[in-house]
Amino acid sequence: MATVELLFSALPEHVRTARLVAAAVARRAGVDEAVLDEVRLAVGEACTRAVGLHRMNEVDQPVLVRLTEEEKKFSIEVGDGIPAGPGASGGPAGAGADEADDESRMGLAVISGLVDDVEVTTGPDGGTIRMTWPVSPAAVHQV
Repeated sequence: MATVELLFSALPEHVRTARLVAAAVARRAGVDEAVLDEVRLAVGEACTRAVGLHRMNEVDQPVLVRLTEEEKKFSIEVGDGIPAGPGASGGPAGAGADEADDESRMGLAVISGLVDDVEVTTGPDGGTIRMTWPVSPAAVHQV
């Protein structure tokens, strides 16, 4: 199992880099070429959501993107630093909370439309969106 980890400051301009890295690693892992646009879009949505949550909640820690190549699947996890608990249900408490929650739900809906296998979890260390795609064994490591 090979894993690539990418940490970036919660700035919108870093989302493009995360998308490019995700697509390159997915291609190398053997994800079908026809699906790479979906990988890019889904990672972009997940990273944009994480950046927005970090900025709205004034979280200083970086956004984590973990790309994992396994035998028959490729997964990407995008983690935010927003802990579960009161006022931290994936969005900020107080003014603007409803708008942020709507944007967060919209991002999750887009991701769910792009990726068949999506898991969203929250915990004391933050939330994670895990997306998984099948790999073609014959295409693995062809660059």
